[in-house]
Amino acid sequence: MCSIHTVIPHPLFCCYETLNGKCVWNLSAFPAAQSEHLQQKMSENGALPLRGKVLTVDTMNANVKKVDYAVRGPIVQRAVQIEKELKEGVKKPFEEVIKANIGDAHAMGQRPITFFRQVIALCTYPQLLDDNKFPEDAKNRARRILQSCGGNSIGAYTTSQGIDCVRHDVASYIQRRDGGIPSDPDNIYLTTGASDGIVTILKLLTAGEGRTRTGVMISIPQYPLYSASIAELGAVQINYYLNEEKCWSLDISELQRSLHAAREHCNPRVLCIINPGNPTGQVQSRQCIEDVIRFAAKENLFLMADEVYQDNVYAEGCEFHSFKKVLFEMGPEYSSKVELASFHSTSKCYMGECGFRGGYMEVINMDPEVKAQLTKLVSVRLCPPAPGQALMDLVVNSPQPGEPSYQTFMKERTAVLSALAEKAKLTEEILNTVPGISCNPVQGAMYSFPRITLPERAINEAKAKGQAPDMFYCMKLLEESGICLVPGSGFGQREGTYHFRMTILPPTDKLKIMLNKLKEFHQKFTQQYS
Repeated sequence: MCSIHTVIPHPLFCCYETLNGKCVWNLSAFPAAQSEHLQQKMSENGALPLRGKVLTVDTMNANVKKVDYAVRGPIVQRAVQIEKELKEGVKKPFEEVIKANIGDAHAMGQRPITFFRQVIALCTYPQLLDDNKFPEDAKNRARRILQSCGGNSIGAYTTSQGIDCVRHDVASYIQRRDGGIPSDPDNIYLTTGASDGIVTILKLLTAGEGRTRTGVMISIPQYPLYSASIAELGAVQINYYLNEEKCWSLDISELQRSLHAAREHCNPRVLCIINPGNPTGQVQSRQCIEDVIRFAAKENLFLMADEVYQDNVYAEGCEFHSFKKVLFEMGPEYSSKVELASFHSTSKCYMGECGFRGGYMEVINMDPEVKAQLTKLVSVRLCPPAPGQALMDLVVNSPQPGEPSYQTFMKERTAVLSALAEKAKLTEEILNTVPGISCNPVQGAMYSFPRITLPERAINEAKAKGQAPDMFYCMKLLEESGICLVPGSGFGQREGTYHFRMTILPPTDKLKIMLNKLKEFHQKFTQQYS
């Protein structure tokens, strides 16, 4: 027992040896004045008072505990465990886990676009600029990017808004895409993937308390980034439901219903649109986009257009229309008034370069003083990753006719998008042959979101285990077939309906195997619980 030459008047006062040999004392039972005196004496003697942890689940940010991100939730965590078990020789009724839970194209076997990787290699290791194996257009792109970087190095910080030449290239791309409608590089912010830009804009918009708290309108089903960000920021989630019976279309009457109901308890300020849709794969018509813009103008809502799948359009008769293009073609009544932020990324389309975390956002009609605050906010994080900015530049400034890399680039790009279109059709056709599964056409993006009919016994068993019925279904599917999907409950769905989200990214042969295994499982599951 150690001593600090002080009378210890309380039986609860005790000490124990810590790992470094110092005594730790419990002062919680003592009056404040005596505790302060003892603490001073112990400090002189090298002893430390016993205290609880500063950060506990009870003392942490309560909003963080509300965050849920189903795309990497319990099913995915279990899938990782199963992969480890398979490597350790544990016997399963399958040889591998097929992860169809997330839109990660390269992880599913898609090959990178040659030109993109050549330029990134040149930027990362400039000595390769002297190597004659690289085409001149790749070298020219790399030199231009490096000349815009501090010290001619992609390892240097960039300006917070992004590399200047890249922002100019993004603006030029948007102008070409939108038929000549001007784009100002000063309205372009390069981001760490589209997600970073989306969260940043939501931060600017979140304000107020109680009934004045910002409400954010999001589609149901939705991509969980939105619900998670709203929860983290302490904003209010306002659900509007897509119409599954009409191929997940957006009805203005549903927007109106949702808005009016929300005004009873919050201040709706933002309307979020994902086009093409995630997880539902729908492509909005021009008429629908016009109606949404009129609705936003009438109700004084800030529009956020998530357009990261803009090249992923497969269905006949469908076409991607950017919100900015439609907005400006509707004339000054709307183009001078409606506030819009639109987002794009290197992660989807034909690129699939998720790990580079490249993206951009364009802001339209933003108040100049707010824009200054936005620039300040992004500067706190210094800059997006420079390699991601470089890759974004290659997406918007790809090889052109007459350049050495053009033919190879177009061949690779076309092959990726054609394969995705084929797999979108294949997924819809096979799933619709299964009794109890109904799948809308996958018009675009990278996912199907079929509805599943579950037996009452299965629903009851799931509820008894405290699980959503489609979570129960997907977990059993994983354990018995090795297929990793995300339950529809992770995206939101109408009460009493059940779904799952499945990517169409696996190679065609593996996708066919997966769909057939899914068909067999569903039939077996239905029989088991009927």
